[in-house]
Amino acid sequence: MAESGASPLPPKPPARSPLFRAEQFVWLTARVLEQRLFAYHFLNGAAEPVEAALNAYRNEDDGYGHALEPDLRGPVSQPLHTARALGVLDAIGRCGGQRVERVCRHLTAVSTADGALPAAGPGQRGYPVAPFVPVVDDPPSDLLATGPVVGLLHRNEVWHAWLFRATDFCWQAVESLRKSHPYEVRAAVAFLDSVPDRPRAEAAADRLGRLVREHRLAVLDPDRLDAYPVAPGYACGEHHFPHDFARSPRSLARAWFTDEEMTRSLDHLTRSQQEDGGWPVRRRRWAPAPALEARPMVTIEALRTLRAYGRFVG
Repeated sequence: MAESGASPLPPKPPARSPLFRAEQFVWLTARVLEQRLFAYHFLNGAAEPVEAALNAYRNEDDGYGHALEPDLRGPVSQPLHTARALGVLDAIGRCGGQRVERVCRHLTAVSTADGALPAAGPGQRGYPVAPFVPVVDDPPSDLLATGPVVGLLHRNEVWHAWLFRATDFCWQAVESLRKSHPYEVRAAVAFLDSVPDRPRAEAAADRLGRLVREHRLAVLDPDRLDAYPVAPGYACGEHHFPHDFARSPRSLARAWFTDEEMTRSLDHLTRSQQEDGGWPVRRRRWAPAPALEARPMVTIEALRTLRAYGRFVG
């Protein structure tokens, strides 16, 4: 019997529906955090269990570690872990308050000389890490690490001294892009979608969209993958599609693609669900555990994107 005052459980999705198959995949393979996130997004679950699961990855320095981002193993706090933690808090409406204030103090302590975030600090040395994540003694600022964090904090109206210089770094990095790669563009979009200066963001996004189309960074026809180059250093077949840049219809990146192009992209995303119910990890696989742990995250993101575009309700 449900506890008094508890939210009623939603009806189970139809057997063998995409959502049902994804749910079975999550229960079979996911970490507790992703199980709780799936329940929150699709099974009327509460936010508190998600926060409790996230706390297991938090360190005494108010950063996050312990392979929260699966491509960085080991206990040490790293910016990419913290970015993922903030993404979880944002997803459940808890990206604020004293917890985020402490996270911002941690970000201040680990920032580079220009006030932005590196991909990984030297503390990662000695622990397993994906070969495409550089670990050096004096790491440079990185838009991939900084842009999504700054965007999340602006979206949640978090104001902290760290944000001022980090925002300036993101503006400079985004507006100086002349040739890019898909993950860098995605980080730029995460920043532009939420930064307060909307006219400047719209102008930057318009230029970035032209760059994406000029350099064929998005596959506009999934039936002709060979016509689209894979960025240097990416895995074979690691293509990106319109839905990867425009995660929801509200994104500035949605204007980069026609209705027909977005429809083809979402059709391809729907068809990409695998027989076991999960969606594949397209980036380079370097060890079994990170690939296994990443798939439930990718699956939840795919479902949320499809729902944002009205493909199904869950």
